[in-house]
Amino acid sequence: MTHVLDDLEARGLIAHSTDRDALRAELSAGPITYYVGFDPTAPSLHIGNLLQILTARRLQLAGHRPLLLVGGSTGLIGDPKEAGERVMNTKETVAEWVDRIASQVSRFVDVEGDNAAAIVNNLDWTAGLSTIDFLRDIGKHFPVNRMLARDVVSSRLESGISYTEFSYVLLQSMDFLELNRRHGCVLQTGGSDQWGNITAGVELIRRADGRKAHALATPLITKADGTKFGKTESGTVWLDPELMSPYAFYQSWMQAEDAKVVEYLRQFTFLPLDEIDRIEAEHAEKPGLRGAQRRLAAEVTTIVHGEAEVQAAELASRALFGRGELAELPEATLAAALREAGAGELSTSDRPTIVDALLASGLADSRSAARRTVGEGGAYLNNERVTDPDLVLTDDLLLYNTWAVIRKGKRSVSGVSIG
Repeated sequence: MTHVLDDLEARGLIAHSTDRDALRAELSAGPITYYVGFDPTAPSLHIGNLLQILTARRLQLAGHRPLLLVGGSTGLIGDPKEAGERVMNTKETVAEWVDRIASQVSRFVDVEGDNAAAIVNNLDWTAGLSTIDFLRDIGKHFPVNRMLARDVVSSRLESGISYTEFSYVLLQSMDFLELNRRHGCVLQTGGSDQWGNITAGVELIRRADGRKAHALATPLITKADGTKFGKTESGTVWLDPELMSPYAFYQSWMQAEDAKVVEYLRQFTFLPLDEIDRIEAEHAEKPGLRGAQRRLAAEVTTIVHGEAEVQAAELASRALFGRGELAELPEATLAAALREAGAGELSTSDRPTIVDALLASGLADSRSAARRTVGEGGAYLNNERVTDPDLVLTDDLLLYNTWAVIRKGKRSVSGVSIG
């Protein structure tokens, strides 16, 4: 059986680690307890966080016990970022987001069984901690010159950094110490951008209690041009279906670049590596079929939203381009698909025509161009060719009395909502 470290390495999931041989030995000796943390700085996690959750899941499948920490206290401050001081959210907002994120992360791991995951909140051990005790027991272990040398701190020295954000590393390090004491936690995982905070926790455990702990960081996931992965034209790729529809989530993975799609398959799916190698070979032979992207989108959307949403997304993709029945689409899926395609809005009081719809959907840039598209036989309403430029979009022509799928030619699709 492949050692979990070897699997992580083969999938490109190890950017940094402390003593690799010692960590391997500890993982091999028996189940360990490890943790990964998430600060509630938004109402949902995103696909950057998903990589950390799936890494935790891989370790759990190998027999180890995960602690998923939601930062009820660190979320009140926020990890310093190079762009500038974070805006602090209210305690009530952070508490609400803690509950939402705790519910999210618990869906990706087993919470029952011998190595059941536990959800922990660092507010439990900081809420009653006095400033004096914090400075005496934690602060004394942190040389200021080391803290000043951290990249994110040094980059902010000229523009300014508050003591609040400067001290964040102490709080996160204390989390590792507390989890080590309370649960025997000996490993923290996280993104490579957290490496300084993670290793500070390892050092705090050594200094405070004389015990050894380990750290492992995954790489920053990027696009082919080196920019951060996880953003689309419409914004962040959220895991919460209320913030990003499952259809839009599916489509975000369909847009994966050919140069990166196999890398994402290794990192974000549980497919065996030899199967990914086969997908890679098929994709190299026929990249135009986008088979690797379809498999990636299906696998990750199944993990996050379930198989039914994958089927709905695939059905919508076919139906919008005339290869499936639009009437079979649930309204929520149809609406999400058309919004993702840039759907416009029209009013029934204006008795909109197909020309108005072509303009509102962005498929024509002028009325004359829209009329020309109709005249040349290139305009479609709900996958039916339209030959009359003055056709009025009455209720009986709309899907769910609201939506019209507008297509120009074979490849350009959008829509309008009419109300």
